[in-house]
Amino acid sequence: METAKRRTIETIVSKLSSVSEQTRAAALAELRLISKQDPDSRPIISDAGAIPYLAETLYSSSPSSQENAAATLLNLSITSRESLMSSRGLLDALSHALRHHDTTTSPAAVQSSAATIYSLLIAEESYRPIVGSKRDIIFSLVHVIRYQDSHPRSIKDALKALFAIALHPTNRSTMISLGAIPALFSLIVKDSRCGIVEDATAVMAQVAGCEESEEGMRRVSGANVLADLLDPCTGSSLRIKENAVSALLNLARCGGDEARLEVASAVASGADEGAMEGIVFVAENGSVKGRKKAVDLLKLVSSDSRFDHLINDNDNNNPSSI
Repeated sequence: METAKRRTIETIVSKLSSVSEQTRAAALAELRLISKQDPDSRPIISDAGAIPYLAETLYSSSPSSQENAAATLLNLSITSRESLMSSRGLLDALSHALRHHDTTTSPAAVQSSAATIYSLLIAEESYRPIVGSKRDIIFSLVHVIRYQDSHPRSIKDALKALFAIALHPTNRSTMISLGAIPALFSLIVKDSRCGIVEDATAVMAQVAGCEESEEGMRRVSGANVLADLLDPCTGSSLRIKENAVSALLNLARCGGDEARLEVASAVASGADEGAMEGIVFVAENGSVKGRKKAVDLLKLVSSDSRFDHLINDNDNNNPSSI
């Protein structure tokens, strides 16, 4: 059975080099379906030499071929990450697909390309600096989220890819230099589509964790925007509030004394202590990490004795090691 499956897949892969565009297109459609429905087929497809052909197809002018190739690469990234990352030209092909998101690349191919980057990076830390060194990829992902006519699904997949890239600390300054902060805050302030603000603030929480974030955040009044998200009047979800807390905490810690003062001022200037109320809400109702970060932020921005019980409870639950 396994031998027959391997032989069938090898035959399909061999058709990717056909001079007939129709034959290649049919093979791409078959590989997409097989790689989706049969997880065991993915390493066989990789071993059969499909990845270089799939990567090359991302340069195609045919939307359907782009989509089938990108979707197959995404499916392969779930279980064959090493094969993809070791394939010469793969990252350049993904970069090409993303770079032309507003012209020749179909939205579905853009989405699968961004999702492939996320899939490669979220489970394998060692790939993050490699992808982070590809400035074209970061620039293109930032442009996807900034472009007015991008499909919502494209924006969400691009945000997830940027989040995975930002998990590696040295990538954050590159993201800032390529315009990530204004692009993210434009989404946070103007976009109300489901899940996009959650994802944008999650990326911002990571990007804030570097020294270069201080100036970038100041230019967009980032601390004030994040503080506003904590106000109960804005109706932000708990996830958004947790991300805002994390971003403010990282900004205060990584930006120095001036940034710490700006964060404290932004929290204090909220109407009716709304931002402070939001931090307390996260400290009491957030995830384990979220609660701890909220308490740490309280310690930085307030000396009000009203919050001593939260700080003491957190210290008791997280005793220092001896």
